[in-house]
Amino acid sequence: MAESGVPNQGQDLGQSQHRGQRRDSGLGRGRRRDRRVYLVSHPVLFALLAATRRAPVRRFGRTVLVHAPEPYADALRRVPLDRLAEGTTAGAARRATGTGGFLFDENGSGHRQARRDTAAVFGSDGVSRLRPVWLEVLRRRFAPLADGAEVDVVDVVAELSGASTAALLAVTVAAHSLTAAARAAATTAARSHLPGLRWPGGARRDGAATARAATALVELLGVPAGDAARASMLAVASINTTMAAIPRAVAWCADDGLWPAADAAGSRAALVSELLRVTAPSPVLPRVAAGAAELAGTRVRAGDRLLLVARHAARAGAPRPDPADPVPAAVGQLVFGTGAHRCPGARLAQAQLDDVLAELAPYRPVVTGARVDRLSALPGWARLTLRAAAR
Repeated sequence: MAESGVPNQGQDLGQSQHRGQRRDSGLGRGRRRDRRVYLVSHPVLFALLAATRRAPVRRFGRTVLVHAPEPYADALRRVPLDRLAEGTTAGAARRATGTGGFLFDENGSGHRQARRDTAAVFGSDGVSRLRPVWLEVLRRRFAPLADGAEVDVVDVVAELSGASTAALLAVTVAAHSLTAAARAAATTAARSHLPGLRWPGGARRDGAATARAATALVELLGVPAGDAARASMLAVASINTTMAAIPRAVAWCADDGLWPAADAAGSRAALVSELLRVTAPSPVLPRVAAGAAELAGTRVRAGDRLLLVARHAARAGAPRPDPADPVPAAVGQLVFGTGAHRCPGARLAQAQLDDVLAELAPYRPVVTGARVDRLSALPGWARLTLRAAAR
């Protein structure tokens, strides 16, 4: 094992790559469909990542793209980061919520305490408290599959994520309304730091739209001013990653015929990890270096923008998801970050996807229609309809 906790690329990772080549000679139906999410919603970003992925680390001016597992982990563990900089997750979060000072842009003891508090919220006790909320949604919304009806997974997940987040924050808000507000806030905030051309005056219009969306979200939550940062940040983060991850994972499971593995508790946990790896809900983590460092022989200077490509570090591009032969956990789990920067909501994301697959598996559903969300902050589906193939 490498010092960073990522398998040595000449040993475990190399062996995993060799296994992946044997069982992934083609794109596969699931991967072909999932590629549409990037090609339609974020084509410039996808092209940039694809063009640079062969180098572990590559510099373009003051931007450093990090693709390989070890430098990716090193960047999160060892490079000092500027949490207040624009063009980072913290910057996008502040724009999305109109607030600051919770988790993403904190430093030192404040950041550590916020992470502990958030981990407690999303820990095993938190999951146990929220699980009845999302199970009720799943069982009610998936029941029409038994009668041969179609079900839109995206709409189901919109209710699931909104209801779960409302329960998490102890607020009384309609599930779909909360989901729509959190997604609108994230979309307008992310638009300013995605690569691509902009019309004159676009930055000003985006800023105004972001402010309106952030205000609308805070007003909808109706929490005291002192709790606005925490509530808004948690709503934006949990809802947007859930909406990106679950429908894509379900489509992949259906397209690659993985329902038998989803139907067995013994293999479903590994399948969940594999599906989260290949979908990589947050494909790129934008950061800004606060001090000098070195990543895979490339010098990093204070002020450099880091694009940490979680999608490539976790090897989302290959191999196909295989619960019987998963990639090493230390690599696959990089979709959630690592060390002090590991996503505190990882347990919740895994539990929700596990239950979604368990509820769907007996129906062996097939995809009957899919439409990419062209406006979402994270790559995802706007519509994904299923129909049961067996019962």
